[in-house]
Amino acid sequence: MPKPPLRPDALRRRIFRGADVLESGLLTRAQLRSSAWRPLFRGVYADRDLTITHRLRCLAVSDFLLPADGVIAGRSAACLYGAAYGADEPVEVLSPGRFGPMAGILVHRGPVPEKDVNRRVDGIRVTTPQRTGWDVARWLDVVEAVALLDAMVAKGAVSVGALVEYAQARIGQPGWGRLLKAAKLVDPATRTAHESRVRVRLALAGVPAPVVKFVLARDGEPAVRLDLAWPDLHVAVDCAQVPRPVPEGWRVLPGGPERVAAGFEPLVRDVKAALRPRRTRTTD
Repeated sequence: MPKPPLRPDALRRRIFRGADVLESGLLTRAQLRSSAWRPLFRGVYADRDLTITHRLRCLAVSDFLLPADGVIAGRSAACLYGAAYGADEPVEVLSPGRFGPMAGILVHRGPVPEKDVNRRVDGIRVTTPQRTGWDVARWLDVVEAVALLDAMVAKGAVSVGALVEYAQARIGQPGWGRLLKAAKLVDPATRTAHESRVRVRLALAGVPAPVVKFVLARDGEPAVRLDLAWPDLHVAVDCAQVPRPVPEGWRVLPGGPERVAAGFEPLVRDVKAALRPRRTRTTD
């Protein structure tokens, strides 16, 4: 039987710099290349038994690669504050000096005032929630920015008021208007990034704001939760991957990922058409 790779106790369930363990004699170069370890970034490794999350990759960058004046930023910072972001997506950093390029890291350049830096209990230097909001509004389109901000506000990392205040304090600086626009579109009741994207794209297309996660309760019947609803008109959009049962007397339009991926304009057209005649009938 093949001999299992060497896994010293000091490295179990740890992330580490390859050069350090070679210098200390914990591993040889051949042992470092074994299946016991997973490369994360150039020169940085993780125990194969660790679950690789985006937070863990941020920790690796912060501990072993980021310059002293650099900071985790953008979508990676939003992830640390509760937004969904893929484990293998590039770690975004903001650095005032030269850093990178490096595979697996997306580097933004610019000043990082200390008042915009939060050092977490795990030691990760990350932009404050307000600064994170400003950065994602500057670096991403408004739909993607709001999807992140919805989650951050829902997790309690920041409030809409704090984002608006941060934007207004920076009137005239690049991105202040984009953050203000994004903040005004935030609805923390939205449960998923897909729901956020559908809601915001409908708003940008001129559709009236829906009630998010509207609960329809009737005597003797189980309550129904509708993702995006216009209760007065009995119209809703279902953002689930698999369509759910339609409540009696309601028109529920499918807005799941597959429907949206095939083209968003048909959904906009259908929602507007569903709202228009019902709005007319209610005013007669």
